[in-house]
Amino acid sequence: MQTRTQIVGPAAEIADAPEDELGRGTPRTSFIGFLQATRDRDFERAARYLDLPPEMRSDGPALARQLRMVLGRELFPDLEALSVNPNGDPNDGLAEGRDRIGRITGETKVYDLLLERVLREDGAYIWKVAATTVAHIPKLHGEFGYGRLETILPAWFFDYRIIGIEILWWVAWVIISAAAFPVAMLLTHVVLWLLRRFRPDVPPELEQFFTGPIRLLLWVLLVRFLMQTLHTSVVLRAFGEAKTLLVVALAWMVLRALDLAAQRIADRLQAAGLGGAKVFVRPISRLAKLATLVAALLLWLENLGYEVTTLLAGLSISGVAVALASQKTLENVFGAVTLYTAQPVRVGDFCRFGDQLGTVEEIGLRATLIRTLDRSLISVPNAEFATMHLDNLSRRDRFWYHPRLKLRPETTPDQIRFVSVEVRKLLYAHPKVLPEPLWVRFTEFGDCSRDLDVFAYIGVTDWFESLEIAEDLNLRIMDIVAQAGTELTVPSQIQYGNPAKEMDKDRARLAESKVNEWRSQQSLYLPNFPVDKITELKGTVQYPPAGSPEALTQSSGVSQP
Repeated sequence: MQTRTQIVGPAAEIADAPEDELGRGTPRTSFIGFLQATRDRDFERAARYLDLPPEMRSDGPALARQLRMVLGRELFPDLEALSVNPNGDPNDGLAEGRDRIGRITGETKVYDLLLERVLREDGAYIWKVAATTVAHIPKLHGEFGYGRLETILPAWFFDYRIIGIEILWWVAWVIISAAAFPVAMLLTHVVLWLLRRFRPDVPPELEQFFTGPIRLLLWVLLVRFLMQTLHTSVVLRAFGEAKTLLVVALAWMVLRALDLAAQRIADRLQAAGLGGAKVFVRPISRLAKLATLVAALLLWLENLGYEVTTLLAGLSISGVAVALASQKTLENVFGAVTLYTAQPVRVGDFCRFGDQLGTVEEIGLRATLIRTLDRSLISVPNAEFATMHLDNLSRRDRFWYHPRLKLRPETTPDQIRFVSVEVRKLLYAHPKVLPEPLWVRFTEFGDCSRDLDVFAYIGVTDWFESLEIAEDLNLRIMDIVAQAGTELTVPSQIQYGNPAKEMDKDRARLAESKVNEWRSQQSLYLPNFPVDKITELKGTVQYPPAGSPEALTQSSGVSQP
């Protein structure tokens, strides 16, 4: 008598099964043994899982091989549905001692593939493929076998499998794929030729769209159509249900279409004078691409049989928690929207923000990157940067030149007149200074100085160039002050023992005589210069100044490298 272990559940049922070297004690283990034997191409062993009548025992290996071919083309058995009870499943609606492998629908009838509990030679009960099913194997093979191909091709084409797919179908897939690719190429070339007939200047991006994702999509559709006409194996059809290559091709096509749309929108914004707003197209395009990839992944999982709705429900609940935890991130995103739409600064602009100066290098979704004058890279969160006082120096159409000249209090009125006139002459004559608005006025008697306000605009838009021109003007004004015989002064509260430097009386007399000469000639241009004199002066100041390498190359007509 056999010893049985008391176990609960399916394991207990298997423990009650009779001992059998081929594992035929239960329906599930018996059928698994049959599949393993055919996978090993041991059809003699596989025949022992068939309930063969005496007259068919010599044909047992051939019948086992034929049944495996039929199963490969028409039925993917659900092994979990087979019973592990040695007595079979009592609730399957079949007669006692029978279990169903599955059903195959033929041209004229539906075939029930059954396992049956039969007596072994020693009187123990084991499970085999039912005799009624064995009797149908020749008909099933005639309807679902490979016909004349079995006499033409070697047997291993049908018996060997890679990931459950017969070598025959791998070879067929390679041949069909190789044949479909030139057809897909020809179709895309025809479409491009038609496009060029109506639009000769087809953009390279559009050509790449057709030669890339569209060509792949056509190739996938052709291969799927041709493989479906061949009535392939059930495993290959199961792989086809996942539509992996089709999902990849569609996702690639949508991604490239988004690139084309983003480029077109950016070009239209540029043409409409909204070039800065096109920077916002990139993050939106990235979000759309991310959504496309997520949708493609969910579609693929749905095709594989996963419950995507349950997954989405879980994601929606977690999404609320993520949104609550990412308020700062959302603030920065809205800050980026403000920067993109209002455009106080753009990428490449030189600006003053807070107490620093720098060039905007990138406006991202989270932060703005700014390269400062000391070449460090500062990352400012968009929510903070959008609320700062921003002075965009790159957007200036001119630069304000407004020094205050503080002359020594001993300066005489004629010296002041001399300085005022000569500075105006300088400003009118300088090629980089705009003619209006422009003035030089004696505005104030300071505690320790006589103050002249200079007001003019430098006609350049580059901040660094404006510094160069301001420096040149400052040096020339210092020369004018020296010619007038006076000096610029800076108030100080510290008294030193050295005596103050006396003013140059000779130059003062020269300045006063020059002013008197202007008076006598009616050419003391105060309070304003006449228009013809401004025109005469314009451009007579050499800039760059004499002695600089720039002045030398310009005078010789040699351009700088």
